[in-house]
Amino acid sequence: PLTVFFSGEDGAQAKTTDEQRATLLRWFWRSCLSRRFSSGVLRHLKEDIYGMQNLRDNGDESIAEISVPPLDVFFSTNTFRINSVNTKTFVLILAQYNPRSFISGNRIGLANVLRDYNRSEFHHIYPRKYLTAQGVPVEEQGIFANFCFLSRTDNNQLGGEAPSEYRKKMPSDPSAVLEAALCPESIFEDDYSKFIEARVTLLVTEAEKLIN
Repeated sequence: PLTVFFSGEDGAQAKTTDEQRATLLRWFWRSCLSRRFSSGVLRHLKEDIYGMQNLRDNGDESIAEISVPPLDVFFSTNTFRINSVNTKTFVLILAQYNPRSFISGNRIGLANVLRDYNRSEFHHIYPRKYLTAQGVPVEEQGIFANFCFLSRTDNNQLGGEAPSEYRKKMPSDPSAVLEAALCPESIFEDDYSKFIEARVTLLVTEAEKLIN
């Protein structure tokens, strides 16, 4: 569908208005979060090819009218698995906010991270070791709401300690790091349930901006 929108006669580049650009972004995020192409692929492709032609030639924005399941469920029930479609969508959402290193506070070089996309660049915010000691079931430890961009090096330095403990290894003012990771201040209260609830709310708020 995107190829159809941007194609032009004799290789000419299609001109795009700001309204069309915004519609394309809404279509993209809604397609990802609804798993639009996980079933009925040919039917959806045909619909969206026609919709892209209509958007390009007539400014018709209806192509982005794709219904999205509850976002809180997306972040609170999906497990982080590096090769799953939902995980890739989650990673792209986090990438929109220019994440920072939890240790140095510097911006993470997304070009390299996303090119060499692998599990070592993403880790639990509340460490598994800590959660296991607290009696949190394994299936609740690996949900999206407990993951962020975090290199293996940073993760090793933070260790398996409670967030209130590894806070000492972070920048003296961690607000910029937390903001870029879409993490609430409650991260350092060592209350996993409270943290997950607050982070899901933050993630949903930001995801809604992408689809609206």
